[in-house]
Amino acid sequence: MFKKIPHTYVIVFAIVVLSAILTWVIPGGEFERTTVNVNGTDREVIVQGTYQQIESQGQSWEIFSSFFKGFVDKADIIMFILVIGGAFWIMNASKSIDIGIYSFLEFTKKLEKNKLIRKIGVNNIILTLIMLIFSIFGATFGMSEETIAFTIIFVPMAIKMGYDSIVGVAICFVAAGLGFAGALLNPFTIGIAQGLSNLPLFSGIEYRLFCWVVINVIGFAFILRYAAKVRKNPTSSLVYTDDEYWRKHHDTDMETIEYYTPKSAWLTYIVLLVSMIGFSYYYPVSTLKIGNSESTFMVLPIITALFAISGILSLRKSVHFYILNLLLFTIIFLIVGVMGYGWYIMEIATLFFAMGIFSGIAFNNTANEITHLFLDGARDILSAAMIVGLAGGILIVLEDGHIIDSILYSISQSMNDFGKIASVSMMYLIQNIINVIIPSGSAKAALTMPMMSQFSDLIGVSRQATVMAFQFGDGFTNMITPTSGVLIGVLGVAKIPYDKWVKWIGGFMAILLLLGLLLLIPTVTMELNGF
Repeated sequence: MFKKIPHTYVIVFAIVVLSAILTWVIPGGEFERTTVNVNGTDREVIVQGTYQQIESQGQSWEIFSSFFKGFVDKADIIMFILVIGGAFWIMNASKSIDIGIYSFLEFTKKLEKNKLIRKIGVNNIILTLIMLIFSIFGATFGMSEETIAFTIIFVPMAIKMGYDSIVGVAICFVAAGLGFAGALLNPFTIGIAQGLSNLPLFSGIEYRLFCWVVINVIGFAFILRYAAKVRKNPTSSLVYTDDEYWRKHHDTDMETIEYYTPKSAWLTYIVLLVSMIGFSYYYPVSTLKIGNSESTFMVLPIITALFAISGILSLRKSVHFYILNLLLFTIIFLIVGVMGYGWYIMEIATLFFAMGIFSGIAFNNTANEITHLFLDGARDILSAAMIVGLAGGILIVLEDGHIIDSILYSISQSMNDFGKIASVSMMYLIQNIINVIIPSGSAKAALTMPMMSQFSDLIGVSRQATVMAFQFGDGFTNMITPTSGVLIGVLGVAKIPYDKWVKWIGGFMAILLLLGLLLLIPTVTMELNGF
């Protein structure tokens, strides 16, 4: 019997071992697959009725090689984490983020002079606005991996505000997860699921909008309630001792900071401004897409003009505020890149890497100093990257054991002879179970929707209801499953042990899962537009 909770690495490795044991218990099987074009992208999908048993491949010593294979499979997320860690360490060395948080908190104190704001609680307003923004991002373009970068910003901010690292993760990662589950216009889940089900793209949005609002109201209320509890009694936090890391690294005496602007900062401003002018010339207009809608206008020229003005104003104040300005425009370019140019992990990592380098130059660090800072940051965050690779080994073992298709087939057969409400509930349960095995929303949609949509026709359930069962089943459990590289990466960056995260989110997850079930019932009992 353990005298203390096992380390996160131990827990994840135990799941790898359990997965290997299952490959000796569950018979091997496979579906035939074909490639179809879904909304302009080729997707590999299961061919209905083609399941056949094959010899399983029991995994034994492969539990050790799965660590290596998991690293290879999750190389993009691992590299993303290391680059983000190094880039922010360079920025943190300037104490710019500490100054930004301090200035922000001083500003919020001024807002408390307003009676209405003071009654509501200025912190409640701030947390709600941050969560709303990230929920919109999750609902419209499927923000997920990007939250790893924001974790480094919001965790120290939350602790400075009197909260803990769980609140810092909740206001960005969990909020994005709530939006992801609501999935108003998410092209990676709803877009693929509806395309494979031969439904009009983003149809049924009216009821999904209602669901998104309900999910956010309940989710935000839970997070704010916990935040208030921690602020009232910081030691009641599950991660109070773990947060000592953040209190130590961001315990800056503001009176000792010297505000100045070196010539190197002006040099970076000129280089960046000239570069942005060049990009504005070659890309005078950009098309930003949100769901089925798109808008074309002079995005880059507008951003360039704003940077030209804000850069000068921040440089005149101090290099610290200029570096914060760089961070702001990095986030702006991230949003434009994702919505307008299809950016993913590589492009976003490159963007933050450039931010880190220019921050170091602006602060007048030498090339060697920037290099050492980057390596220190990568070293500090290495444990977060390592756990992502280890967690990736879970899927490797299941795939190499040839049992994933067997699991899909077995649970699909369990839906026979149910009524409409029971059938859509069973679909929801199945999607939640599959999400533990296959956390990728787009991959799971490609694997399950061709089968689920055809089954829904046989039992008289709307294909739109089947899509929503997939949507909720895919969204909620992303916030707890250890096979999610994003969750494990976020927790690693925030220094939150997985067992403590499960203890916090377990009750919340039960509420969300029940809520998803209740929101599915109207899809088979009421006349809804698009269903």
